[in-house]
Amino acid sequence: MEPKKVGIIGAGISGLAACKFTLSKGLIPIVFEAKGDIGGVWTETLETTALQTPREMFQFSDFPWPKSVTEEFPRYNQVLDYLRSYAEHFGLLKHIRFNSRVLSIDYEGCSDEEMEGWTLWGGSGKAFAEGRKWRLNVVDETNGALQAIVVDFVVLCIGRFCDVPNIPKFPSNEGPEAFKAGKVLHSLEYSAMDFHTASNHIKDKRVTVVGFQKSALDIAMECANANGPNKPCTVLYKTEHWNLPNDHPWGIPLSFLYMNRFAELLIHKPGEGFFLYLLAVLLSPIRWLFSKIVETYVIKKHRLAKYGMVPSHSFLQSISACFIATLPEKFYDKVDEGSIVLKKSQSFGFCEEGIMIEGETKPIHSDLVILATGYRGDQKLKQIFASSTFRDYMTFHDSMISLYRLCIHPRIPQLAVVGFTENSSNLFTSEIRCRWLAEFMDDTFKLPSIKDMEKDIVNWEKTLKQYSGPFFKRACIAILHIWYCDQLCKDMGWNPRRKKGFFADLFLPYGPSDYASP
Repeated sequence: MEPKKVGIIGAGISGLAACKFTLSKGLIPIVFEAKGDIGGVWTETLETTALQTPREMFQFSDFPWPKSVTEEFPRYNQVLDYLRSYAEHFGLLKHIRFNSRVLSIDYEGCSDEEMEGWTLWGGSGKAFAEGRKWRLNVVDETNGALQAIVVDFVVLCIGRFCDVPNIPKFPSNEGPEAFKAGKVLHSLEYSAMDFHTASNHIKDKRVTVVGFQKSALDIAMECANANGPNKPCTVLYKTEHWNLPNDHPWGIPLSFLYMNRFAELLIHKPGEGFFLYLLAVLLSPIRWLFSKIVETYVIKKHRLAKYGMVPSHSFLQSISACFIATLPEKFYDKVDEGSIVLKKSQSFGFCEEGIMIEGETKPIHSDLVILATGYRGDQKLKQIFASSTFRDYMTFHDSMISLYRLCIHPRIPQLAVVGFTENSSNLFTSEIRCRWLAEFMDDTFKLPSIKDMEKDIVNWEKTLKQYSGPFFKRACIAILHIWYCDQLCKDMGWNPRRKKGFFADLFLPYGPSDYASP
């Protein structure tokens, strides 16, 4: 029988892992990458960008970092070199079609009416079906040539934090068009500039950065270092967040507080039995204590009370939603010297001179406004489907990303989504998910019924809402990662207990190397 073809869209971390594991099963991967290089979001970064995750947690299970990289948080260029080495070592580059943008994908060989009658995914619960294919409409970015390519399965590795910027909505006459004195950019555009151009773009300008996550903080620091207190950078934000100085609060590695089995006993889990439910209730004071350990450290280290920057929500909620970032070194020193000005407002609008914020009568005079307001990955995910039915399935409204095992949509056959949910280490999550997906394609296991998959999705959403609060749509599994990996291991027939000895398995942090082999 001729090997099945798997179309993989995107050559970032998820796309490379998907390519490697489909190859290992004798399948034929075809990776479509719109850019001319691998690496995804790492190909367009700020000059100061570095990992937010410790190096040992951000690596492939069977491909450690080279000994020459000693930094705990490697810089962007070291990450790119690591990913290129991985692709070269496993012979992935020859399977990648660079400068090939997939405009849309269309499922062929089955009507909407037939699919509505299925009780099993794809009609059988298996990865492939005879006579049913995906047609990918691809454009060559170098010459504009169009091509239709047919594959048996599609893996969407298109990423969540790129391509489609999230632009706030403004009342009439208060949008960027009202800002006559300067220019408005999204952080996406700023990151796409080469470093020299980006540096010149902010030099000697009064810059306002909108946002308070990693990109916003890094851009603000670049502006503060370039211009000093004479032309301070204003950071406009809605919500204070627990941005860490490092991952060792009071000298305790964060992984010992939140990335071992004991830590997961402190929280409720989707599909848990009565014993685990009761245990989470009884151990809730320890859960509160762990959160307070981190909070008191961050408050003291950054002197947050002095700046009015103590968050109103707990650290547990922040880490549950992946809403934490490592603060640039000496950030609040720049606030003290007047190079960074912090402004809080729930809404803002543009005027001729800059930005007007709620409750103030004078504008924030600006020459440049950079919107570090995130991305609309959900829109990108939805728009790639030619079918309006599938686009409707991928419209989530007030729900999180409705995927079984955070990978498979119960109603969309022969397709998986990888890299669209968050974790403290997205590489870690993507790799084991790609391995699970390859085992599924190899017929190691079948998916449960559509009804059971949808029930499982509801259970996960309920748990994520419980701990992530208003941020649950980020579909972050940071505090549930071991529980999540356990489900994948059981599906694949692996022993989910990956460490030797009861106490090691209970108290030591789990990392990529624990999943190096069955």
